[in-house]
Amino acid sequence: MRRSSLGSSEEAAAEEEELRWAAIERLPTRRRVRKGIVLKRYGEGGGVVVPVEVDVRKMEVKDKVMLLESLLKVPETDNEDLLRTIRKRIDRVGIAIPKIEVRFQSLSIEGEAYVGNRALPTLLNSTLNAIEIAFLLFSPIARQWRLVFSIPNFFPQFRFSRLTLLLGPPGSGKTTLLKALAGKLDKNLKVSGEITYCGHDFTEFIPQRTSAYISQHDLHYGEMTVRETLEFSRRCLGVGSRQMMLEELLRREKTAGIVPNFDVDAFMKATTVATKRASLFIDYVIKILGLDICVDTVVGDEMRRGISGGQKKRVTTGEMLTGPAKVFFMDEISTGLDSSTTYQIVNYLKQIAHIMDETLVISLLQPAPETFDLFDDIILLSEGKIVYQGPTENVLEFFESMGFKCPERKGTADFLQEVTSAKDQLYYWFDGNKPYRYVPVTEFVSAFKSFYIGKDLFEELRHPFDKGGTHPAALERMKYAISKWELFRACFAREWLWMKRNSIVFVFKTVQIAIMAMLASSVFVRTKMESGQMEGAAKYGGALFFSLNNVLFNGLPEIAMTTMKLPVFFKQRDLLFYPAWAFALPIWLLSIPVSLMESGILSIITYYPIGFAPGACRFLKQFLALFGIHQMSLSLYHFAGVLGRIEVIATTIATFALLVFFVLGGYIVARYDIASWIRWGYYISPVMYGQNAIAINEFLHERWNMVSNSTEPSIGIAFLEQRGMFTTERWYWISIVALFGFCLLFNLLFILALKYLKRK
Repeated sequence: MRRSSLGSSEEAAAEEEELRWAAIERLPTRRRVRKGIVLKRYGEGGGVVVPVEVDVRKMEVKDKVMLLESLLKVPETDNEDLLRTIRKRIDRVGIAIPKIEVRFQSLSIEGEAYVGNRALPTLLNSTLNAIEIAFLLFSPIARQWRLVFSIPNFFPQFRFSRLTLLLGPPGSGKTTLLKALAGKLDKNLKVSGEITYCGHDFTEFIPQRTSAYISQHDLHYGEMTVRETLEFSRRCLGVGSRQMMLEELLRREKTAGIVPNFDVDAFMKATTVATKRASLFIDYVIKILGLDICVDTVVGDEMRRGISGGQKKRVTTGEMLTGPAKVFFMDEISTGLDSSTTYQIVNYLKQIAHIMDETLVISLLQPAPETFDLFDDIILLSEGKIVYQGPTENVLEFFESMGFKCPERKGTADFLQEVTSAKDQLYYWFDGNKPYRYVPVTEFVSAFKSFYIGKDLFEELRHPFDKGGTHPAALERMKYAISKWELFRACFAREWLWMKRNSIVFVFKTVQIAIMAMLASSVFVRTKMESGQMEGAAKYGGALFFSLNNVLFNGLPEIAMTTMKLPVFFKQRDLLFYPAWAFALPIWLLSIPVSLMESGILSIITYYPIGFAPGACRFLKQFLALFGIHQMSLSLYHFAGVLGRIEVIATTIATFALLVFFVLGGYIVARYDIASWIRWGYYISPVMYGQNAIAINEFLHERWNMVSNSTEPSIGIAFLEQRGMFTTERWYWISIVALFGFCLLFNLLFILALKYLKRK
């Protein structure tokens, strides 16, 4: 539908639009996909509206707002019209939309769990469990495989263009089923049976990118705003095949001489073309989910005030809607939402499913009657088994055939969750000709197979899906949506934003190390430190050890900051937002300026007031050594944070490692005093290399060359030998290389731990 022309000014605007569109049509498709026509307001109060050609990747905020307002004046009603207009445009040129049908057959899931008395959460049991895990022991008596989910000899399916409700009481297996279908089950679980997308099993494509699993847990960076959270998700998930489809659409329209609605054309281009800037699609999702009132508010967490719980739940949903997935598995997305908001969101999802042929499965605990009526199909779970699968309008008929009836004033969803339980089943029995008896879940399952809905479903699924009819763009076969460089840039930008939002922590650390440096300068005063005597050497050695301690312990807050990020990382890693290295490298690179600043402040404040070896070269060499020690310690704390995954455990690991490194470092206990059976530990202690580097730099200076007689070594060398340290300049550079080698090693272990460890 073209814009109506009323009046001479509107006729002129329409002519201007046509001229500009003709100019766009002459461009190559690659450039044409980036150009659109939008209306801009000029003059006082925006009274003059002029059509302007714009690059959709660089649209101004006011242009986006005006475009969305023209298409979605009332989102509750206008969104369906917009989607139908888009679908009509696609169908008009004969382009097929990717569609996915999900099936699973004889699915069974088992998990290993402690049984009997060992299942009780006592101190003794916790200790025994930890010992078993640490030594990779397995007790067949204490730990057994327990059935979590089982659907034998049954072939459920989720069809495209259908909105399916997954219903069941808590503990019935809803989350387990959704994770299994999305390819997100824990690898320690035993899974048997077959899950297919359009007849293809999980070895033929990447299920985590083809589908989107929306967890019931709201895990986000509390420092980021709603818009920033969704923009990061959009940037990592990409646009999939939408841009290629849009290019094909434009080619066919040009060939057929079709002129589209300019607003819809600009909207499709702005929401489809991949861009590093804020996408119009983010504004669209924000508007649809009702997040526009908190779009620039930080999400918040336990320590930071932010948006409400219901808004967080909508952000969790919107995070995955920004991606190109065609299958959505949504787990308890209504928690914290009022019934009106839940209805609006489910209605929006229904429009997506029906109009854009997407596959949506939504798990809700207690949907309101009006929300329940929006669903096309329902799967009722109980005790890990499917009791009913089919159209929602036939579910009550099935239970009436079993002798159970939903009361008039009872919500259908509440009835379905209670009718299979031994506690509530009696209240719904209505067959007066037979006495009530408890009907177990297995009997409901058997009855459904003989019910006509079950028979029709079983007969339909006997025929395998035609894999040859699968759309080429339906299944994702690449692990990540964007290039490695773009993944790195996205994670780097987020980490830089996170550091700015937590700048108070880094300011505090800098002030702290400056205060400690001033205290050191006041304790180790150069006027009381003589450089020509062994007593003075001991004092200078103590000052160097104090500086090393300051640098080592200054980075301890990194443990807490690392563990805070892990829940979000594990979620996004499992959803294939980015790999572990893309998360770890920005943390390492952005820690380098911090190390330079803090090591520099310590060196500047302490070096000359304490009276270390004069000379710019010696100063720079001590600064380099302290920088290497600081970098090594930060890398160690990052690794410890991931290894422990919980702040208390990670801090324990880090402090124990520091204890070992200090004892074997050569200052507290000299090298020659370390027992021979553990002396090898001296050479693998990073503290040893840091201590040697700063000590060699100081005590091999010419001012420590004084000797009492020609047969004895100089004071500097004598002190180094007394402490079991090395006495040649080359060991300074060996120590520097070793420090940066440890830094590289700990960062590599950091990446490997991020890649392979699971969230606790």
